[in-house]
Amino acid sequence: MDRKLKISNGRILTPYRLIPNGTVVVTGDRITEIGEGNIKVPGAVELDANGNYISPGFIDIHVHGGGGHDFMDGTADAFLKIAETHARYGTTSMLPTTMTCEKEELLNILDLYKQADQENVTGARFLGMHLEGPYFSMNQRGAQDPRYIRDPDPEEYREILSHSSDIKRWSAAPELKGAMEFAQHLKSKDVLVALAHTDAIYEEALMAFENGFTLATHFYSCMTGVTRRNAFRYAGVIECAYLIDEMDVEVIADGIHCPPPLLKLIYKIKGAGRMALITDAMRAAGMPGGESVLGNLHSGLKVIVEDGVAKLPDRSSFAGSVATADRLVRNMMTLANVPLMEAVRMITNTPATILGIAGRKGSLIPGKDADIVIFDDDIQVQTTIAGGKIIYSRH
Repeated sequence: MDRKLKISNGRILTPYRLIPNGTVVVTGDRITEIGEGNIKVPGAVELDANGNYISPGFIDIHVHGGGGHDFMDGTADAFLKIAETHARYGTTSMLPTTMTCEKEELLNILDLYKQADQENVTGARFLGMHLEGPYFSMNQRGAQDPRYIRDPDPEEYREILSHSSDIKRWSAAPELKGAMEFAQHLKSKDVLVALAHTDAIYEEALMAFENGFTLATHFYSCMTGVTRRNAFRYAGVIECAYLIDEMDVEVIADGIHCPPPLLKLIYKIKGAGRMALITDAMRAAGMPGGESVLGNLHSGLKVIVEDGVAKLPDRSSFAGSVATADRLVRNMMTLANVPLMEAVRMITNTPATILGIAGRKGSLIPGKDADIVIFDDDIQVQTTIAGGKIIYSRH
């Protein structure tokens, strides 16, 4: 018989309302009842929320590392440690994300994902892999390794996709030769296609959307806005994402990659239903500041973490985020004046909808997966529950 868990005395964030004092009942790995007051559940394990918020678990659809580890480190242990690190900050599920690399290294990471996914019982759950690169604009590479940047190669990406069924998302630059055929092939495999590290102008981004590029990766970072060529102005990817109501955007809401006025602007135009919050965190997330490495521990890029962000050693550019999910929600409320329920929606139901898994994740509704986070008024996480099991408790 499935074990029952009763979470009571909390302010419950449902998709439709805030229940000021209610109870969530979990049976096995599913939510089975939500109601006002103290519901009697004989034989249940009881968890007192102590008046804190009871929220859907946070879903991070773009994350590279944390706790001193990176998914590019080439070990299953790195996957597990990253999952445990982000569970402390309310993340209950995530898309492990790669960086631009050689094909053989990528295939190895995909094999490690499968192994780690089976072993992962103590951290945020994995939802599949997100491949970031290697099909990028050299001019917009950011901190991606230029040695591996190239145009889409049908033979290569078909081999990668046939090697692993765990690829759920792939980010690429849509203006590259062969990018439309690439997107169409991904769509035929039910892989989410995102545009990233791109020099595309509006017309190219519009065509990309029509061919399946429906998500803008780390919006504003490594993509075009308005540019001038021979005195003529051209709208860019940013304007395209604003003008196409149906295009989703993901935002590193650390307050640094996108400062408060931009967070307000994105929210004002796209709304909570089209704006997903992501950490895009590298290995230094959840760690003290100082020197770190972006990507593979042995062959990656040396960076310095200060001011709440990773930078290149010469401080000429950002080199990754060290945000955690709780910080994203807090920032949207304090820096962008977004209501709590809307801020939470952007890291729960919206990413679940973008990934096509809103039928089972992203909101507190009976029948859905019991992915739950309890946090206080300052969004300090007290308890994280994934699949009905407590994977982090502050006390």
